[in-house]
Amino acid sequence: MFLKISYIVDTAHDGRELRQPVRVPLGLSAKLWKRIKWNGTILVNGQARHDARLRVHEGDEVTLSWQEASPVVPVDLPLDVLYEDKTILVVNKPAGMIVHPTHRAARDTLVHAVAGYLKRWGEAAGIHPLYRLDRNTTGIVVIAKSAQAQYAMTKYHGQLYREYLALVMGHLDASKGCIDLPIGRDPALANHWQVRTDGRRALTEYEVSAVWPDYSLLKIHLLTGRTHQIRVHFSALGHPLLGDSAYGGPCDAIPRQALHAWRVYFRHPDTGREIHIEAPIPEDMQHLIERMLFHVKHR
Repeated sequence: MFLKISYIVDTAHDGRELRQPVRVPLGLSAKLWKRIKWNGTILVNGQARHDARLRVHEGDEVTLSWQEASPVVPVDLPLDVLYEDKTILVVNKPAGMIVHPTHRAARDTLVHAVAGYLKRWGEAAGIHPLYRLDRNTTGIVVIAKSAQAQYAMTKYHGQLYREYLALVMGHLDASKGCIDLPIGRDPALANHWQVRTDGRRALTEYEVSAVWPDYSLLKIHLLTGRTHQIRVHFSALGHPLLGDSAYGGPCDAIPRQALHAWRVYFRHPDTGREIHIEAPIPEDMQHLIERMLFHVKHR
């Protein structure tokens, strides 16, 4: 994908160095600006410029162009696409798939599947997931097709409203609330996290949607994005997720954590239009919910 954007220098940036009136108004990250400077093209009033310290003036036209492509090897894997346009791709991740490769030989991740999908359609775009889901968490992953769109959509936490569904053990004391417990690494276990006083602040909003004798169905909204945040918070409250053996959840009803990234809301970085996307509840969680409803009905 070849990207090209232009900007007319305004009064506020008159006399500033080239890098200053470009980055902020156009919403470019420092990383992307460096990529354009070294590997792209910068024109000022139609003339190529290479000095980032060049001073520009009100009315000057600055044009940036660069090639946006992904180094990920394309692999022909199934991909459940929920939404797509020239800027954004939204997919429904299955259980058992990680988002990014953890080693160079990996060829079965979500980004490999996306690369294969883009290749099939002949599109040379970037692949920039805006967040990660754990291997066995299902649901929505939003992917920007350029570093510029990624930066625009993740500059401030909360630009994406993410809502999850989870099945947990037992009944919570309140039908809705906000968990405010700091999370840090567990020094005793690799890739394991815990509530600890020296951890980073973590906020999780929840609302109880349904209850059964032994379980509860929750709607969850993250106000922060700590690793394993939902799993750690509800385990700390004594209500671990079903199937989450790493954090104390029973695995007799479902073999993986019963957690699904259900809904996402965001404003499109190009149009400002509000986008609402929902991913169907996966079969294993849906069957478990239906089974519990059946047992309650026939008690």
